[in-house]
Amino acid sequence: MLRYTLMRLGIFAGCLVVVWGAVYSGIFPRGFGESNGLWMLLLSLVLSAPISWVVLRKERDRASVHIVNKVDRMKANLEANRSQEDLADDSARAQGQAG
Repeated sequence: MLRYTLMRLGIFAGCLVVVWGAVYSGIFPRGFGESNGLWMLLLSLVLSAPISWVVLRKERDRASVHIVNKVDRMKANLEANRSQEDLADDSARAQGQAG
């Protein structure tokens, strides 16, 4: 997941550099007053989102499989703990009734 996040940030940074160059060269309009920085950040975010969606599809799928496997392992561990607790509880009740 860290790899995907870093790749996504890299795409955003690349878009920010491109947008910055386009705004200062006059290709894209400047923001109003002091809003130029915010304008460039928002425009970079809007441009990087679809690029990331297409370019990072395989990495996103790989991260998803990793997360699903991790969740499945955690569920199996919880179920194993639950069954151990059930056995211990049943054995304690049996000893309580016998004594």
